[in-house]
Amino acid sequence: MPAISRDEVARVAALARISLAEDELDRLAGQLDSIVEAVRTVSEAAGGDVPATSHPIALVNVYRPDTAHPSLTLEEALQSAPCREADQFKVPQILQDEP
Repeated sequence: MPAISRDEVARVAALARISLAEDELDRLAGQLDSIVEAVRTVSEAAGGDVPATSHPIALVNVYRPDTAHPSLTLEEALQSAPCREADQFKVPQILQDEP
C-alpha cells in the first residue's frame, strides 16, 4: 500500500493553492511515495550508533585570526592610480545627478 495517496497529494496541493491536473496528481503521488520509501530504507539501514549529520564531510573553520598588520601609506596606495585628485582615487562618474 502506498505511503502517500493520490487524495493526500490533492489535499496538500489544495492547501498550498496549487492547481494540479489529474495526471499530475497520479504522477506526484507515485514520486512522493518513492521518496518516502527511500527515506524509510535509509532510516532502517542507519542504526542507533550512526550519528545524524548535516554534511558528509566534517567542516572546519577556514578563517584566520583577525590581527592588525601594517598597511600601505597613502602615497604607496596612490602611486599606481591612473588618475588621482588630492589624496583620493579619481574615477569616472557612473551615476547621473537627479533632476
